[in-house]
Amino acid sequence: MTTKIIFGAAAFLASASIPAVALAQTGRGTAPASVGVGEIVVTAQKRSESINNIGMSIAAISGSELQDRRLSDLEEVITQVPGLTFAASQYDTPIITLRGVGFNEVSLGVYPATSLYVDEVPLPFPAMASHSAFDLERVEVLKGPQGVLFGTNSTGGAVNFIAAKPTSDLSAGFDLSYGRFNTIEGNMFVSGPIGENVGLRLAVQSANGDAWQKSNSRDEKNGKKDFTVGRLTLQVEPSDSVRLTAVATGWKDTSDPLAMQFVAATPKSWAQANATATAQNAVPFSPEKPRAADWSTIAEPRGDKDFWQLSLRGEFDISNSTKFTSIVAHSEYNQDQTIDTDGSPLNSSDILRTVGFVKSTFFEGRVDGEIGDLRWLVGGNYEDSHTYENPFIQFVDNTSNRPQGFHVNRTVTPNDQKIKSYAFFGNLDYKVTDQLTVKAGARYTQTKINSFICNADPGNAPGVPDVSGTELNANAAYAFNYLGGLSGRDFDPVGVNDCFVLDGPVGVGIPGPFYGRLKEDNVSWRVGLDYKLNPDTLLYANVSKGYKAGSFPTIAASTNAQLQPVTQESVLAFEAGVKASFADRRVHLNAAAFYYDYKDKQARDSTLTLFGPLPKLSNVPKSRIWGIEGELTAAVTPELTLKLAGTYLNTRIKKFSAYSVFGVADTDFAGEDLSYAPDFTYSAAIDYRKPVGSGDIFAGVSVSGQTKSEAIIGARLPSATIAGVPTLAQAQDVGLAKSIKEHYFMIDSYATVDARLGYEAEDGLWKVMLWGKNLTNEYYFTNVAPSSEGGARTVGRPATYGITVGMKY
Repeated sequence: MTTKIIFGAAAFLASASIPAVALAQTGRGTAPASVGVGEIVVTAQKRSESINNIGMSIAAISGSELQDRRLSDLEEVITQVPGLTFAASQYDTPIITLRGVGFNEVSLGVYPATSLYVDEVPLPFPAMASHSAFDLERVEVLKGPQGVLFGTNSTGGAVNFIAAKPTSDLSAGFDLSYGRFNTIEGNMFVSGPIGENVGLRLAVQSANGDAWQKSNSRDEKNGKKDFTVGRLTLQVEPSDSVRLTAVATGWKDTSDPLAMQFVAATPKSWAQANATATAQNAVPFSPEKPRAADWSTIAEPRGDKDFWQLSLRGEFDISNSTKFTSIVAHSEYNQDQTIDTDGSPLNSSDILRTVGFVKSTFFEGRVDGEIGDLRWLVGGNYEDSHTYENPFIQFVDNTSNRPQGFHVNRTVTPNDQKIKSYAFFGNLDYKVTDQLTVKAGARYTQTKINSFICNADPGNAPGVPDVSGTELNANAAYAFNYLGGLSGRDFDPVGVNDCFVLDGPVGVGIPGPFYGRLKEDNVSWRVGLDYKLNPDTLLYANVSKGYKAGSFPTIAASTNAQLQPVTQESVLAFEAGVKASFADRRVHLNAAAFYYDYKDKQARDSTLTLFGPLPKLSNVPKSRIWGIEGELTAAVTPELTLKLAGTYLNTRIKKFSAYSVFGVADTDFAGEDLSYAPDFTYSAAIDYRKPVGSGDIFAGVSVSGQTKSEAIIGARLPSATIAGVPTLAQAQDVGLAKSIKEHYFMIDSYATVDARLGYEAEDGLWKVMLWGKNLTNEYYFTNVAPSSEGGARTVGRPATYGITVGMKY
């Protein structure tokens, strides 16, 4: 039944000519030669093909479009593709969701559900991709499970950044921008041959800007920008049958982490809430303004992150129709940050320091070729990663500081993970007739994760009484020992900075660190049909299954249950679509309909502890997603191009019961939406380019937006906030909780408008452009994160505008 519905939807889209696709722009600095729209060549199937000849849903953004629209960071690129959403987390870790498939988890060493690559070289953890969007030929977004060719952890899809390559002739260029908040950004490249069959390209980007967020409680600011990125590419062709590409990439970023907006105070412990609630209720909510935010004086946001990667790609022609490709890469990421996660001037939940690193080595080897009408590919890959993260959290203005008489106001939870994964894969495309192609592929993957987690109390914060010898004036370590003595059991006493949890036998506790081991394997697969209705129209249908590996959390835990991993999730996807050109190729369309059977979705929820509801990871047994999407590119005249795109999603949880973040046990989430899955996401752009004098004048306006969505599962449910208090309203009546609105974990609808106007000389020798982003100064936020005792928003940037000048040789 599902397959019939999807095929029917695709046939309707084709017959109705509902438009859709992303295509390349016309030449730079010259008048369009014709009214038609060009095409983009992509490597979605690990070979170069026209985007219009590949039977899957792909969005592509060309390098010239990235430059003209000044899309220079990960968030800006992500939000241009309908169905793909970006949320900034309270730990400054990006959360990427594609067609409703994503993982709302903030830990550094957690795989995403949408995998990220630069020229097929993986960036296995999202934080590593922060500065990938510079000096690019294009960005390819592959929608739907991509497990066969791109591996586990692509249940949502894959994003591949295609870097610019060395040129056959010497060329160089730069641009310099000045914008609001005294932001200066520069880009430069030098490219060309340095010997026979040897090419080199060096590209650098650097930006520096003043703080743009304003504290609600004092005369301070946050949000300075300061980063530098570089990429060096060396291409060598020692013979006609051998091509080698070596790339060194690195960046350093000391920009401030985003400060948050305080929108809810929800003390966890009813017994201890009065004193804490008095302090929290005295703090006003953040104004709903783009620049408003707040942070405590002991946790002023501070960032220090760096990344480097070395990769070597070799292509070796075995015969005229067979090629061996190898990729080897090593990547390292480091961070040392201070983050306020509650958005208030109180010390309710502050990360005084979080240090972490990722070290990852990757190897892939594959052989592909053609035998008559059969195209085939077989290969394997191996990953060896080591991740470490250690947040030092302090929360004096929190009911955990004296729940049931214990002082607990600081915690450290280092998570040290060793991850190894290997896979074998194969793919076949067989051309049955000139019109019909049959596709099939499969991948076997095994992943092993070993985790060492030490949940420890580093001692009381300054100003909080030390252990006095009674249970009513103790930190967590003293409480552990006190309760252990009462139990009459033999146990090992723990001290400050010793590892333990508080849910051991007889409720006493377990001394020592947590050791976790997760070993999983799976088989991803895909089958499909491509049918060439005519030279300008392709119909396709695919059925695929993909998996995302499990993971361990980095959580300030008080129970052993909070440290347990989530296991692997899977998506069984049905999709059918059409790609077509009309009106002498002046109009191009992509359209697709899809249905996902989503099992064991990984999510962050809560569990009841001695200190009230605290976070943990869970698997959602059953969910489903269906949707339709379309993109249109139309060359209305030789000078005017129109692009429209949109995705409609309908997501539902079919089975899931858990302890809610609001403090309600056994909450039934069946019927609720998935998080970060707005019903409708959209974009539109109009670009105008006309010859004037010896160059072109150009102008453009673009809009992107989404309808409302949920930041957590169950955001639409009644907001009970404290154990024993059934509703938020009752908690507010007794002065123990407050929020900016009833359903404060909902992300409101928003739309942003960007524009540009400029002049480019012939052959792009020089260019000047005025530009603006979020010109209407729209107040919007991409996330509402649960802090220890409330909620805080991560907001989008206000209106920015400036001028860019550039030259090219």
